[in-house]
Amino acid sequence: MEGRKTVDFEDFLPIMADKLGGQGLIEEICNGFQLLMDPDKGLITFESLKRNAALLGLQGLTDDELQSMLREGDVDGDGALNQMEFCVLMFRLSPDLMEESEMYLEEALQQDMMDI
Repeated sequence: MEGRKTVDFEDFLPIMADKLGGQGLIEEICNGFQLLMDPDKGLITFESLKRNAALLGLQGLTDDELQSMLREGDVDGDGALNQMEFCVLMFRLSPDLMEESEMYLEEALQQDMMDI
């Protein structure tokens, strides 16, 4: 990796969540899925990701790196991402959003315990 340009990930999901609200954020993530998916298959495939990587600023990634991205989110093992897998992956890749989700979950659990 020496001498290679690295891709810096800036986490915009928490900012988008604040501005758009929960429903708006989900709609934007779904729009992102639509941009990246293969229209014939209704899935994000390696080919559709490679073809559309520039839309995400990822045009410099190697085929192996793109395959790794797909594997990271591919829950059902079909080699592609459906809309749900893509949405889950986007949330998993957002450390700040995950932290907030954990905090809300803890608060909800504590409230449930107090209600018992």
